[in-house]
Amino acid sequence: MYIYFIKRIIYVIPVLIGSSILVFLLLNLAPGDPITKLVGPFASEETRQLIREEYGLDKPIITQYYKWVLNLLGGDLGVSVEKLGAALGAEISNVDLSIPIPTTEMTVIQNAFVEHGLLIFRNQDLTQEEYLAFGRQFGELTVHPFATSLPNFPELIVLDNDVDNPPLSTDQWHSDEMFRDEPPAATIIRSTITPPIGGDTLLASMTAAYDGLNPALQEFYSNLEAVNDFKVFRALYQGTYEGRKKLVEMEELFPNTSHPVVRVHPVNKKPLIYVSPQTTKYIRGVRDFESDQILNMLYQLPEVPEYQYRVCWEPNMIIIWDNRSTQHYAPRDYLPHRRRMERLTVKGDKPYGVAKKISSTTVEMNIRGTDKAEKTGSHRDGLARPSTRMAEK
Repeated sequence: MYIYFIKRIIYVIPVLIGSSILVFLLLNLAPGDPITKLVGPFASEETRQLIREEYGLDKPIITQYYKWVLNLLGGDLGVSVEKLGAALGAEISNVDLSIPIPTTEMTVIQNAFVEHGLLIFRNQDLTQEEYLAFGRQFGELTVHPFATSLPNFPELIVLDNDVDNPPLSTDQWHSDEMFRDEPPAATIIRSTITPPIGGDTLLASMTAAYDGLNPALQEFYSNLEAVNDFKVFRALYQGTYEGRKKLVEMEELFPNTSHPVVRVHPVNKKPLIYVSPQTTKYIRGVRDFESDQILNMLYQLPEVPEYQYRVCWEPNMIIIWDNRSTQHYAPRDYLPHRRRMERLTVKGDKPYGVAKKISSTTVEMNIRGTDKAEKTGSHRDGLARPSTRMAEK
C-alpha cells in the first residue's frame, strides 16, 4: 500500500512541475508588456525599472521561474489589479492596508489609481489610526473647513445617516471642495455600517465625458474659465449676527476662485470637464443666459451611463477615487436604514487648462460677455441649492 502511494506521488511531481512551467510561460507570453499591466501606461521609466527589478523581470527566464515558484509556495501572489468598468474603476486585491504598503506595491497602486480613476479594496478591517496611515501614503491629508470632524482626527469626517438624521438631498454630481484654490487630489471613503438595501455611490469619469464631446465643443470649452464658490455651505452662517460675521471670515479665507472648464490631469495629461453645480457659479466673460446654458449642458455629462461606475458597498470596504477626474453622487435610497462612512481627502494642486486658441469667429459668436457684467454681479449663482449639511458621499 505504501509503495503504491509513493509511486503515485513520484508520478504526480513531474506533472506538477510541468503544469507550473506551462502556467508560468502562459503568463509571461501573454500579449502586452507585463510592466505596463502592473503600473499602467503613465509610469515613468524610473518606476518601470524599479518594478522590473523588484519582480525579477530583468533576470533570466529560469531565475524568474524559480522566484515565481517560491512566491507561489509562500502564498505571495503580489498585488492584483482587475479592471471593473469601461470608463473607470478597478479592484485591488492581495494587499493588507492595515500595515505599511511596500514601495513597489504602492507604486503599482498609485499608478492604477491614475489609470482607472477609482480603486476598490474589499475586506479591510482597519482601526481609525490604520485608516489614516493608509490615506497618508497617498499624500498630505486635508481638513474640511465646513464639515464636522472627529476631535482626535480632524482630517476624518464621519457621514452617519439614518431616518432620524437624514442626509441632505444629494441630487448633484460633484467633485469635492472645488471652492478651494487647490482642490483635493483624492477622496477616500470606507464603510463602517452598510444598509441592507441601497446606499450605493455612483461615480463618473469626466475624462470620458470630455472625450465624448464633439471636437468643436472640446475646443470651445477648453478656452473657458468658471468661477467657483462654497455656496452650498453659506446657509450654515445665515440668520444671526455671529453667523454673518463668521461668513465674512470664511469669505476671506476662501474667496471665489477660477478654474478652467477643461482641466488637464497633472499626471496623465488628459483633458477633462471640471465644473460642478455644487460650487460653480458662472462662466467668466459671457452673459448670464449664455453661462447658464453652457453649465446646464455640462452638468448633464456625468449622467451618461457609459461614463459611470456604481460602487455597491460591503462591510469593511475602502474606495479611493481621483477627485480631479471624477465626479460622484450618492442616492438617498437606503432610508430609513443606517449608513455610516468615514471620509478622508488628499491635498491636491492648482488646476490648469488646455492652452488652445479659438478662432476669432467663434469668439465673436459665443463669447460676447464683458468684464463689466462680471464685476457688477449680474451673473446668477447657478443651480445648486444651499444646505445646512455636508453633501453625502
